[in-house]
Amino acid sequence: MSRQRSAILEWLTQKLGPRHSVPAPADPPPLEQTPRFTADFCSQEQWVAGRSWAYPDGGPTNPGDDKLDHLVPDAEYCRSGAFRASRRHDGRWNAGLLTTEESAGGFTVRTGDTLETRVRLPVEAGAWPAIWTWRDGGNEIDVFEYHPDNPDLLELSNHVRGGHHYYTHPSIHPGAWVDLKVEFRARSVIWWVNGIRAYADGNGVGRDWYAYLIVNLSVSAGQYHPAPEPGVNTMAYEVDHLRVYSPASR
Repeated sequence: MSRQRSAILEWLTQKLGPRHSVPAPADPPPLEQTPRFTADFCSQEQWVAGRSWAYPDGGPTNPGDDKLDHLVPDAEYCRSGAFRASRRHDGRWNAGLLTTEESAGGFTVRTGDTLETRVRLPVEAGAWPAIWTWRDGGNEIDVFEYHPDNPDLLELSNHVRGGHHYYTHPSIHPGAWVDLKVEFRARSVIWWVNGIRAYADGNGVGRDWYAYLIVNLSVSAGQYHPAPEPGVNTMAYEVDHLRVYSPASR
């Protein structure tokens, strides 16, 4: 650098102060939101148990998706917030599922909503817990899916406009409590895991999207993830709470 240029830069620094890097633009602040749905898994108005049109003919089985599930409406399999599965004599598993589809309340998650939940992950190989959305043969956003054979990994997926992420972290493991938050934005679905922004798909759900909620425990049949080991006859995961918030301006 020439002496003349050095002198000019020194003079500018004295006049204007030291140069600073320009910070990256921050995300826009979230809109003020109000609670619109607080899950009461015992509620017959909020939830339908043991059937879903996300399964062929409404259930009770879905072998084409590598599942051993046989959906049952028994309260002990889902109504306490502990979603259970137990081995049957025919090789399938009775399993718990709740959905807002065809319920009296008919609740749907909509564009702009934020879902928050806290779950305790299962420990048994073959367990396949999930919270997701569904309507009219699609409209699926996976709040999370988990398989204990991938112990530190959550699957986060947007099947509406595309987007999938394997999120790994030491805080994720069989038996762990995990806090999840999902923002269903028009241009990007954003997942938060234990307070960390885990994934933003950059695609979103569009302006007019809406879908029903599903909370369930499936059982893997062995094609993509191990089936339950012999001698394992029960499994479960827990949902401590589930709430949906909407923009206050809606």
